[in-house]
Amino acid sequence: MEWRLGRSEEIPEGGRRLFRLGDEVIGVFRVHGRLVAYANRCPHQGGPVCQGEVLGRLEELVGPDRSVTGERFSTEVLHLVCPWHGWEYELATGRCWGDSRLHLRAYPVEEREGTVYVTTGPRPDGGGE
Repeated sequence: MEWRLGRSEEIPEGGRRLFRLGDEVIGVFRVHGRLVAYANRCPHQGGPVCQGEVLGRLEELVGPDRSVTGERFSTEVLHLVCPWHGWEYELATGRCWGDSRLHLRAYPVEEREGTVYVTTGPRPDGGGE
């Protein structure tokens, strides 16, 4: 089923909106100019992941002698941090940073003529929602 969510400008760069679609809540984020949509349910223990903080991936700064000289948050790789237990997911892909076997449940999302649409329902491979 395709859902019309609203105007594109309602989700600015770095922004998010949560939508209730039937029995599910879906978070839609704009990451580096592209929209992504995920179920608001952390694969770890079901926490409201889409309500978590969006932070740059923590990176160590390494000096010429290969010693760590500091840390910084990346501006390129953003993480979504589940508010329940701090599990981190790469916002652009939904992949769990600590366990690459886990992913956020993604939904197809697109913009057409200034409007955002998300598609939910059975997967094309015949699997469940």
